[in-house]
Amino acid sequence: MSNLQLINAEVVSFDNLTEKSAILIDGEKIAELSAEKSAAAEKIVDLSGLMVYPGFIDVHNHGAFGVDVNSADADDLRRVSQFLATEGVTAWLPTFVPDSDETYQKVIAAIGEVMRTQDSGEAEPAAQIVGVHYEGVFANEQMCGALRPEFFRKFTGGDELEKLPALENAVHLTTYAPEVEGGIELTEELTRRGWIPSIGHTKADVATLDRALAAGAKHVTHLFNAMTGVHHRDIGVAGWALTRDQISCEIIADGIHVHPEMLKFAANNKPADKLILVSDSVAPTGLGDGTYELWNEKIAVVGGKTQNERGSIAGSVITMLDAVRRMKSLGFSAAHVARMASFNAAKMLGIEKQHGSIEVGKRADLTALDENGEVKFVMIGGRVAVDKLS
Repeated sequence: MSNLQLINAEVVSFDNLTEKSAILIDGEKIAELSAEKSAAAEKIVDLSGLMVYPGFIDVHNHGAFGVDVNSADADDLRRVSQFLATEGVTAWLPTFVPDSDETYQKVIAAIGEVMRTQDSGEAEPAAQIVGVHYEGVFANEQMCGALRPEFFRKFTGGDELEKLPALENAVHLTTYAPEVEGGIELTEELTRRGWIPSIGHTKADVATLDRALAAGAKHVTHLFNAMTGVHHRDIGVAGWALTRDQISCEIIADGIHVHPEMLKFAANNKPADKLILVSDSVAPTGLGDGTYELWNEKIAVVGGKTQNERGSIAGSVITMLDAVRRMKSLGFSAAHVARMASFNAAKMLGIEKQHGSIEVGKRADLTALDENGEVKFVMIGGRVAVDKLS
């Protein structure tokens, strides 16, 4: 919709809150930020009492609303995108757990199909898929967590990466353990291809981690989880990530994967642009407690906590909205939370020129919350995806 203006909103920018701002939308872009109504606006939307964040970006999402990414077709992925939009998410990465070549090929084809139509008038506005996250294909079996080690692979410099199908004009994020056979060479090859190497499901020592960093690995998957922890005589993978300011880190802010005090510790000790909130959500997200079939085993969800038959936590059932609420409840400012939920992810993915903040010239991907943290209005690419204002 062209020439729509949002007025009377509290707009969350990088370092402050601008009260009663007006955002002029022209097509899919933000055309103007001002304090007054614009004569160019064909339609006015009053967001009095609401706080407008840049749309949330989830870089680690295995599915939701009954859909598992590993078995999803294009319609399934669209349903997840529509559900995520209702939770304030405007962009996301469908995330695989390790699986067969056939599964990768089938689902990547479905992702590509969705991406070709998602930002046009052919589809309802919904959270955009901006790429894919391959989690744990080259992981350490001793740190598998809920992943399935029978699908883990070794990197020999052969055709292992060729067997991971790629998307056109998209982000490719790959979680791997740098200590596995060929791990440093894998880091170099991922970097050469323009894929993002992310360290996770690992017990690498500091020397290996530093070699991976030098080879191009500058991101860590779900900090504290499926990695060695911090000890005063052995900093572990988590300590290494916390003490390297150039490293960005995901963190699952559900209060289960990581204790709330450790969430605070991480947010207070990483640079403001280096901590990224993720959901790590799985198919039961949005369905409530119960027993579900996931990744060929039973998953129990009790009190918002997942557990598989091996006794491991199997992802989360939160959304990015839940993560935002938790970090706000821990005392972090709206501007700090917006960085963790939006801009930092966009920067890590290399899409910050269009996503991640409310600035003139960027996509109009916006999420408006009321004082209780409830989603009232969502805009994706200048199109209204959620409107609960009346």
